[in-house]
Formats: sequence, C-alpha cells, structure tokens
Amino acid sequence: MNSSEENAVSAMSAGRSALRMGPAELVQAAAMARRFYLEGKSKIQIAEEFGVSRFKVARVLETALERDLVRIEIRVPAELDAERSDALRARYGLRHAVVVESPADATEDAPDPENLGAVAADLLGELVNEGDVLGLAWGRSTIHMAASLHRLPPCTVVQLTGVYDAGTAERGSVEAVRRAAQVSGGDAHPIYAPMLLPDPATAAALRNQTGIARAFEYFDKVTVAAVSIGSWEPGISTVHDMLSDEERAHYASLGVAAEMSAHLFDAQGRRVGRDLGERCITVEADRLRRIPEVVAIAGGLRKASAIGAVLRSGLVTSLVTDTAVADYLLTESEPGLRPALERADPDE
Repeated sequence: MNSSEENAVSAMSAGRSALRMGPAELVQAAAMARRFYLEGKSKIQIAEEFGVSRFKVARVLETALERDLVRIEIRVPAELDAERSDALRARYGLRHAVVVESPADATEDAPDPENLGAVAADLLGELVNEGDVLGLAWGRSTIHMAASLHRLPPCTVVQLTGVYDAGTAERGSVEAVRRAAQVSGGDAHPIYAPMLLPDPATAAALRNQTGIARAFEYFDKVTVAAVSIGSWEPGISTVHDMLSDEERAHYASLGVAAEMSAHLFDAQGRRVGRDLGERCITVEADRLRRIPEVVAIAGGLRKASAIGAVLRSGLVTSLVTDTAVADYLLTESEPGLRPALERADPDE
C-alpha cells in the first residue's frame, strides 16, 4: 500500500493479536479489507471473488478491525466540528447540521463568522440535484453564500423575498440569484421590489406585477431553500431596521425574539406580528414549511437565541452555524419535539 492508502487501512501485522493469524489468513484478510475499504466493493462482491459466503467476509472484516490489521481514521477539515455537528443534528432533529469553528476572538457582538458562507455553498452543492428549484431569501449570510458558490447542478433559481433596499439590489439578493443561476447554468427569477412596503395594498399590487407574480409561481416548486436568521436588534435584523421606532416597540411588546424572511418569532418559535407579512414581499410561512429542504445560515453569539427560536418553528430542516452557537444550543433547555424533523408548527 502507498502512504495515502495507509490513512484508511494499514494492512500489516502490527501487535501480538495480528500475529495469531496465520499467513494465509493475514493475506486474505488484507485483500478483503482492501476490496471493502479502499475499492468500495460490497461484501457480496468480495464473497463471490473469494468463493466464500458474505457472512464469512463480514467475520473476516470484523476480525481485521479487532486485531489491528485494519485501522480506520475519520478525518474532516480542521474548520469543521464533526462532534458538535452530529450532536446538534440529533438534538433538534435536523437533516443536516454543519458547525464551523468560531473565530478565536469572537465576542457576543461579533458578526457571523466569515467562513459560514463558503461552507454553506459547499453544502448546497451537495443538496441540490439537477432539475431542482433553488430558493434564496434575502440575508447577508445567503448573499455571502452565493458569492462563494463554485458548483451547482443545472437548476432554476428563484428569489424568495424582496430586497432590503431596491437601490442596492445589484449588490444584494438579486445579484445572489443571478450568481447562483450563472453557476448552475439554469434560469433566474429575481424579484425587483423592496421587502417591506408602506401598507398591505401596495404590497398586494406589487405581488400582481408580471415579473414578481412569475417568481411567486415558483414558490410551490422550490425543493431547496437558503435563508438567514436575525435577532430583533439594530443591525442584525433587516426588518427591524426598516421599521419606525413605534413599530419596533409594538412588535417587541409581542415578544418577538427572531426574524427570518420577514417572519417574526417569539422565543418558543411561535409566529407573532403576522400583520407585518401583509406588507412584505416574501414567501409565506406555510409555503416554507412545505419546502423539502430549508437551510438556515446563521452564526455568532449575538444570534444564538434567535437561531434557537427559529429552529423551534419547524420551518427549517438544516443549519450551518459556528461552535459558539452550537454550544449555546446544546446547553439551553430542551427543544421539545424534534422540530426540524417533524416540521411541526408550534401554534398548532
């Protein structure tokens, strides 16, 4: 074996236990281990090649592990924390949880770690299949993710929310949709409209405009969506920043703790301030809940409690975050039902 093979399998008689196997057994076990661990052959294929039963193959492979003939190493990039990722996935019933290392100098006021976008881009590259419809909601995290995309199967890309400021559309979610479509080679359906309008009538009129209505028609076809999460504080929630002081005070009195795609949630994941949605250009919560895969990209201690609230809402299925947030979520009170797996609405 060469050095790269030895990272997965070490077929040598290291230790006294391996010496108890005869030379024929050692050679056969090493060959079977090579087929199974390095060449990816099934136990049935190996059994046919060596003229034994698949149960014999299973016993040989098990013995090879026990006697140190085979050494398996599990390695992930240093920036990924596999243990926290798996613990977080299990605790909240997430389909996928990817936890990256928090910056060494991270504080409660620090923004989302910069590497979240790149990791999320790689995750989308895994989750999106040819022919899917990818939905992107407004958010700094999703914009950073789109900028980091380097591979996507051919798919349609649709914008799920209006923009924070129509004047910055070229640098925001519209550009993110275009970037994703360019990488995938698919069609783009951006929304050239603000996320928040002065009143429900204006929002309704915009939803009926041809381009926006066409994008909305794709909402029920979205198979994978990427969203951001904000806590109800200045500079962290774009919706918070778009409202007047009086409106902020009103929604704060309702117990809002988190915001995602212009939907507001209390600490238990229940939606509050639903009247705000009537003024917004955004995918409805019920439609979000029907999307098979909704990936939330959010990190930083300042968002930790907000992320927990949105996880309890049952609207997201997967999460890309950092170790500081993961530690918070793993030590806070029990989430109750596994909301991401159940897709349960806390209001029902």
